[in-house]
Amino acid sequence: MPRHINMQEKIQQLRAFYRAEGRAPSFGEMAQIFGYASKYAVYGPVRQLVELGYLRHSSRGKVAFTSKITGSIPALGSIQAGFPSPAEEELLDTISLDEFLVRRPEATYILTVSGDSMQDAGIQPGDMVLVEKGEKPKLNDIVIAQIDGEWTLKYYGKDREGIYLDPANARYARIRPARTLHIGGIVRAVIRKYA
Repeated sequence: MPRHINMQEKIQQLRAFYRAEGRAPSFGEMAQIFGYASKYAVYGPVRQLVELGYLRHSSRGKVAFTSKITGSIPALGSIQAGFPSPAEEELLDTISLDEFLVRRPEATYILTVSGDSMQDAGIQPGDMVLVEKGEKPKLNDIVIAQIDGEWTLKYYGKDREGIYLDPANARYARIRPARTLHIGGIVRAVIRKYA
């Protein structure tokens, strides 16, 4: 095994294996991929890749990939949104949008927005919202709520009179429950696809 381990090379080799096979390699296969004579030489790089978050150990003790390997969207750095500045494209990593946007997959669902009552919050008709259920909303959280039997997307608020839901469009009025209110979740992300 070489003294200096080129981790970027190992990561690219594992990504190539994943694209071809759709699974993580065994230790023996990793030895072949990395060009090592023995599968025992793989343990050092595997330990480092686990520490870096590219690999994990499955419940059965086998090596499994994280989204840093399986994520298919390259993360190239950052971009200036103010004044233009020189930029160099550099492959920093790949990411999985699920891992980036979703904290609790078991409690998250997605909805497509219709209507324009939240347009001033940047939520347009046709956008999709990622909603996380199970947590109590805080003031000004954007929530999915069932109010008097009807579902809506609004800002959550509370005052001396009780809970209310506010739109983000001056053409719509604040609403308060006459009978029932059920919070279906808190909006955690908005997804918009351009053409």
